[in-house]
Amino acid sequence: MFKKILLLIKSIIFICVSCSSSLHAEKIRDLTSIQGIRDNPLIGYGLIVGLDGTGDQSTQTPFTNQSLNNMLSQLGVSIHSETNMHIKNVAAVIVTANLPPFSHTGEKIDVVVSSIGNAKSLKGGTLLMTPLKGTDNQIYAIAQGNVLVSEKLNKKGKINYINLNQVNSGKIHRGATIEREINNNFGTQKTINLQLNEENFSTAQRMSDMINVKYPDTATPIDSKTVQLSTSANNDVQVHMLSNIQDIDISLPLEEAKVVINPRTGSIVVNQSVKLRSCVVSNGNTSIIINQIKNKKRDLYFLKSFKKTEKKANSIEDIVNKNYMNDISSNRDNLNNIVKALNALGTKPDELMSILELMKSAGCLNAKLEIV
Repeated sequence: MFKKILLLIKSIIFICVSCSSSLHAEKIRDLTSIQGIRDNPLIGYGLIVGLDGTGDQSTQTPFTNQSLNNMLSQLGVSIHSETNMHIKNVAAVIVTANLPPFSHTGEKIDVVVSSIGNAKSLKGGTLLMTPLKGTDNQIYAIAQGNVLVSEKLNKKGKINYINLNQVNSGKIHRGATIEREINNNFGTQKTINLQLNEENFSTAQRMSDMINVKYPDTATPIDSKTVQLSTSANNDVQVHMLSNIQDIDISLPLEEAKVVINPRTGSIVVNQSVKLRSCVVSNGNTSIIINQIKNKKRDLYFLKSFKKTEKKANSIEDIVNKNYMNDISSNRDNLNNIVKALNALGTKPDELMSILELMKSAGCLNAKLEIV
């Protein structure tokens, strides 16, 4: 009776905690992975034949001819060592694949082929039988098949070489057959570790509490990224337990304030936890003023942008007034408006990143900057 009351109290406490200061719920399967259950990379060296004159040049890639001679000799075709073959429809490639966990002999997996010579294109080629090895130098799969290379066409239907996709690599759908299985220790241990995709102490604790509601005294948060499950060393028990646990919904806490920047494209992504304070941003001949006004219901932000060199900044102010100077109830939208205003003033991506970094250093941008 005491255990039932204790379990009921735990359930009520966890429901109250999860409902407060949370944004949404996610299933455990989307937030975690099982330690030790992962893909294993495979690699191999092979030849692609059947190219339309776009293969390796034999004078610059001697290993292609050497590989071709070795293959032909195994098929009973002997070629004199001093013979110079100028074959343009063969290319040497590296073949890569991922061996999924719990895969069995005879299953098919996708492979990716990439040219290592000076082939112009792998379009229309066929990969010859290629063994794929793991880190232990053992053969785990055999790859072979037709290579699929994607490319864009212009309006006239001809190949547009400016917008052409990467043609020196391609993919073979289900192009490798698994020949060897990888043994794992699933079902042999009395504990299972769930690894969170993103470290968060609050999420780990909530996950542990929610699992203990369904399976009392089984989950323990080890750190901010690991929740350990106590179970029995039995495959049936662990499969049944994980199938139920992975469908449990977890109410996530407020996410970390973060601004992600891609310097190559100039893209900037801001999450809703980012907060701003009043500040003045000046860059060259442009300035942006952010005023924070306290309100009983919420904080309001007034955004003004102008060019110093212009006596009448009607064009810029009209843009800003029309699109960006409204009262804003979300800090995320406010920073988004700052970025829009800077873009309207012709700020370059590298200047924009520098401004955001300076805003963080000045303390008016409370967020973590991440450059990808």
